[in-house]
Amino acid sequence: MRLPILERLAAGDVLIADGATGTMLQAAGLPAGTPGEAWVLERPEEIVRLHRAYVQAGSQVILTTTFGGTRARLKAAGLDPQVAEINRRAAELARQAMGDEGYVAGDIGPTGEMMAPIGKLTTAAAVELFAEQAQALAAGGVDVIYIETMSDLNEARAAVEGARQACALPVFCTFSFDTHGRTSMGVSPAQAAQAMAELGVPAIGANCGHAPEELLDILPQMRQAAPEAYLIAKPNAGLPRLVKRQVVYDATPERMAELARRYIELGAHIVGTCCGSSPAHIAAIAAVICGA
Repeated sequence: MRLPILERLAAGDVLIADGATGTMLQAAGLPAGTPGEAWVLERPEEIVRLHRAYVQAGSQVILTTTFGGTRARLKAAGLDPQVAEINRRAAELARQAMGDEGYVAGDIGPTGEMMAPIGKLTTAAAVELFAEQAQALAAGGVDVIYIETMSDLNEARAAVEGARQACALPVFCTFSFDTHGRTSMGVSPAQAAQAMAELGVPAIGANCGHAPEELLDILPQMRQAAPEAYLIAKPNAGLPRLVKRQVVYDATPERMAELARRYIELGAHIVGTCCGSSPAHIAAIAAVICGA
């Protein structure tokens, strides 16, 4: 019988997450400018194939293809009337691929709108958007609500509140520190960790960002600010650059595996990769972790 994810983490286990979704779906033929969420209903076999590739590589935690699954983000593609169906179905497809052994994380990304007073999105409206998505993900059978790539503390707080209004699942949250060691909204790793710890979020960390080496500085800051939290490390596979009109990421599977080992030494409990990575990166990380 599969233990709840928090029990696995409390036991000291290190869990292997998955890698990139968007860049992998694009490689599979997703047209430029089309959100990956569109394929949840149109090409579900491709979604399952992607998830299974990561599971076979060693992922024990896979994220649903719902990073842009809030009503606000889906509206740009005309998919907002199907927000509940897309999120619920994405969770079901991930569970189908994972089976009964591992964990499915209901992925929630930013709304894409600026929070008030800088923008027009109020806290109440943001909470409602996140609650709607979290409720559908929970209905699809996810094990945890996984909020990621946050840059605004107020939006992250709204996402946590919305998730908790919608369901009783544990809520994790990671931020993207992509501007001189801070988020694009100026939030430091310590500020992010402390804010989430104050909300009782059990697992926090960093994803996306710039060079994966930056997490070697970010994780200790988060650990110091929130010593009781489980740390998540899920960086990009290096920096993107154009090679013969193709976007290429610098970090090889071997390099990401070596960094994963160092993340674990710094206290990371969940380790994976983000943009530009592939099942090969996860397989290399799994080999390091399982061989430790």
